[in-house]
Amino acid sequence: MIHRHCNLGVGEISVPPRILGKDKEIAVILHTSPVKILEMAHESPSRPEGNTSGYSMVNRDIDVLRATPAYSDVEIFAYEEMKFATKNFRPDLILGEGGFGVVYKGFIDQNVRPGFKPMQVAIKELNREGFQGDREWLAEVNYLGQLSHPNLVKLIGYCCEDEHRMLVYEYMASGTLEKHLFRRVGSSLSWAKRMKIALDAAKGLAFLHGAETPIIYRDLKSSNILLDTDFNAKLSDFGLAKEGPMGDQTHVSTRVMGTYGYAAPEYVMTGHLTARSDVYGFGVVLLEILIGRRVMDKNRPSREHNLVEWARPLLSHNKKILKILDPRIEGQYSTKTAMKVANLTYQCLSQNPKGRPLMSQVVQMLEGFQCTKDTDSGTVLHGEVDDLILSPNTSHSTQ
Repeated sequence: MIHRHCNLGVGEISVPPRILGKDKEIAVILHTSPVKILEMAHESPSRPEGNTSGYSMVNRDIDVLRATPAYSDVEIFAYEEMKFATKNFRPDLILGEGGFGVVYKGFIDQNVRPGFKPMQVAIKELNREGFQGDREWLAEVNYLGQLSHPNLVKLIGYCCEDEHRMLVYEYMASGTLEKHLFRRVGSSLSWAKRMKIALDAAKGLAFLHGAETPIIYRDLKSSNILLDTDFNAKLSDFGLAKEGPMGDQTHVSTRVMGTYGYAAPEYVMTGHLTARSDVYGFGVVLLEILIGRRVMDKNRPSREHNLVEWARPLLSHNKKILKILDPRIEGQYSTKTAMKVANLTYQCLSQNPKGRPLMSQVVQMLEGFQCTKDTDSGTVLHGEVDDLILSPNTSHSTQ
């Protein structure tokens, strides 16, 4: 059965039949907010039907990881150690939960693992019946086990015992960008902190795109950007990451997966994935940072439900953009710099993938936008980067 028109509760998205095999269907997962879109195929790793070669390969890889650490600095933990670290998965230690499972705050020391350096950790226990199955668990272990960068969350280890699938990360004490932007916890993020967070996330993406084998993150959103005590930002959750096109390839054709509102329109409509699909998602996050609103918000007037559809046309109008910027950061930025950031956001959100900058270019621009003095103090001194701002008609090299 094919659902060609899916009602997502926050708007509608049409998926043309050409990207769906006759034996596939689109399953729409309503997951708090925003909404998850997941294309389910018969080769689902948790419930194999028909051709099970992919499923068998996943099982084989998991069997290997049970016995031998995949990477030298990644630990294998026993389920009992995970229970001890989370005080038997105590409810008050839950940091977050969703369709993927539950994330607990944990503590690992010599009582858990003799000789282990004491540290706070975040332990993600994947829901075996949820959206993230063995394939996504493997993706996290493989990508974060190999990759090391200041703006990617560090994988400490994993548990793969019986049916249990757990991932152990460094603990990011300040939580998610989403929490600070939308849940009104403590004082609001200053302009300087917002620009630093945006730069950190851009550096993480640029690192992935510039790897020897390019990696497309595929699920950039404010809830996947974690913050430490100093508000340094790191990308987390690599379950949907995928190797990008190589050589003469222009794109990778893949199942449509991600989060509604953040996914690039050409990817949703065709299943064609490129590094510029991530650039679009970054543009959505940058828009949320600027305006202080969720990408999808049904509590707003109907024309403002979809943040991108409502705000993007305003980004090219200087007077209009100043009126819709987050009022909590009023007076913390120069008008000139705000316009430049709005222009960058506009380009990242281009409907034409070739009209979007590369993440390496985004990093250059954001580095120029950084304040030379923290605007929390009230002093606003911004770098000048006129030569780095791309006009709407600027063409970019392909990636």
